[in-house]
Amino acid sequence: MTLTQQFKRITRRLTPVEMAATELAEAELHRLEAHSAVEYATSVVSYEDARIKRLRKFLSDAEKSV
Repeated sequence: MTLTQQFKRITRRLTPVEMAATELAEAELHRLEAHSAVEYATSVVSYEDARIKRLRKFLSDAEKSV
């Protein structure tokens, strides 16, 4: 493929079908990123719940010993 052919291929306008396929691929990628963010946020919430439970127990035990 010549340099001219490569340039024409890169700079040509996409068809509506090609544009829709590109947008679909982008939407699927964003969806995967969002799922990863949800998983991360869920793990942070679980961590904080466990931390709160541990600290409440510690404070409760400390009050009993005073």
